[in-house]
Amino acid sequence: MNYDIVVVGGGIGGLTAAALLAARGLGVCLLERESRAGGCAATFEHSGYRFETGAGLYAAWQPGEIHERIFAELPVAAPEVRELEHAYVMRLPDGTDVRVGGGVEEFEEALRAAFPECADAAIRFYRELAPIADAIRRTARRVPALATASKLQRVKLIASEPRLSSRILACMNQTAAQHLSGASTRFRRFVDVQLQIFAQCPSESCAYPYAAIALTLPLRGMYAMRGGASALVEALVESIRRSGGTIRFDTPVLRLAYDSGGRATGVDLLSGEFIGARRAVVSNLTVWDTYGKLVGLNRTPAEVRARLKNLRGWGAYQLYLGMDDEAAGRLPSEQILALTDWQEGQPFDPEHSQFMFSAAHVWDARGPQGKRAVTISTFTEAGQWFTFHEDESAHEEQDQAKLESCWARIHAAMPELGAGVEVIETATPRTFYEQTRRRLGMVGGIGQTLDVFGANSPTHRTSLSNLYIAGDTTFPGNGVAAVTHSALIVANEIAPPARS
Repeated sequence: MNYDIVVVGGGIGGLTAAALLAARGLGVCLLERESRAGGCAATFEHSGYRFETGAGLYAAWQPGEIHERIFAELPVAAPEVRELEHAYVMRLPDGTDVRVGGGVEEFEEALRAAFPECADAAIRFYRELAPIADAIRRTARRVPALATASKLQRVKLIASEPRLSSRILACMNQTAAQHLSGASTRFRRFVDVQLQIFAQCPSESCAYPYAAIALTLPLRGMYAMRGGASALVEALVESIRRSGGTIRFDTPVLRLAYDSGGRATGVDLLSGEFIGARRAVVSNLTVWDTYGKLVGLNRTPAEVRARLKNLRGWGAYQLYLGMDDEAAGRLPSEQILALTDWQEGQPFDPEHSQFMFSAAHVWDARGPQGKRAVTISTFTEAGQWFTFHEDESAHEEQDQAKLESCWARIHAAMPELGAGVEVIETATPRTFYEQTRRRLGMVGGIGQTLDVFGANSPTHRTSLSNLYIAGDTTFPGNGVAAVTHSALIVANEIAPPARS
């Protein structure tokens, strides 16, 4: 079979690219090795619960933002979302709760109360972030593919922000930590934990412009989605089909197929079947797996191989819990980002000092009567879960030890839970690898350090002229909104939308 476009992988990035291209009139075939779509965003079902595999927080659903623009092109309705009064509560090791989100004045008052030792510096830090973030959002709207913009486009974009151009240029090669002068260790850790969640790296290494975007997301408004990310997955699947596209599940792709000139002509399946692509192949695999599995290392340029070796990502260790409604009523929020150790005088270590607690809302409990589905996410070094074991029992012992360690930290940080929660299941990087085949089961993208931010970022373009990548390891970064943006970039390059 031959199609205009072959999309490899049915995560949010692949689904969005396929939905847009199909809606624009191209013949699209999406290939997914699993029996359902979703990838990292697929809902996990167990014992009557439906668990999200993320934090349950969704950005950029406001009017005019990326999701509204995407669904304006598609023949289906967007999933139901509800704006949260506050994005989440940040719980500090001393028990202080900081509500993140709401109005600017309310948030600044929360900062004054939580960080009296450096309140002015904390407020100044956030006030300086806002205009930089807004300017970057405006330029991304004008030119979505900022990372591959030409020099002339960049000059024009900078010129379009005359009041901020000098500040934007000055901060492009600075880290977030360089803007935290006068801040206490407590406030720095408050920033570190949030950047680790949204940027996969702390303030010492996070590019300041990316930090501006990440830290202002909850202040602009975050949303919960009925049914979780799987509702978005289902809408995109339906859109592809309504537009005449083809989706094939249980269809592992082996590698790209090439013509005599080295151009990709489609993909070879594990079954031996060939699926042709007349115009392009879109990979929804990670940048590592796109080259390692699809392109092949023997066809990957040396400079790309060197770059891939230096890119780093985190693994996730997750606990899926059932929680009584009564216990939920004792909590300050359904989403709690907890810092469990100040780690004064040492580099920030997210693996042992933070976790994200995310409970389904009462209007979307996703559990048995009187119960809520809860996902707790922690960071872990992915490689340690793939060391050689003689049998499966060693992995099970590692999982059990990690569970016991996390369980103790969770109850110490959130004593309100009491006996109102129980463990339903856990997931390790090996679990994510088995479900997605992502390298080492790494999820969440790559850390937005200076060497991989902006113009230095891995982009949708590859070493092959008709192979593109959409996903969280390419510009603009991690998170559903960013992955959706990456898919829009790919679709626009292959088949620009018709001008109205």
